[in-house]
Amino acid sequence: MAIRVNLDKVLVDRRISLTELAQRVGITLANLSILKTGKARAVRFSTLSALCRELECQPADILVYEPEAEEKIAAE
Repeated sequence: MAIRVNLDKVLVDRRISLTELAQRVGITLANLSILKTGKARAVRFSTLSALCRELECQPADILVYEPEAEEKIAAE
């Protein structure tokens, strides 16, 4: 997928655990883990907004578009 998730980097920078963030945002640890590992197929704007609120960041701090990743997939 051409979208890379940088949630782990933001968590380290903010010194917050995945468990604590899940509790603050109100989603399950399992769902947050799926997002963190880049296995999520979608993310709701309400979830993204809550993540940004709790991490005091912008969506671009969490999600990054990598066009070369998309090109590799298309070539396969």
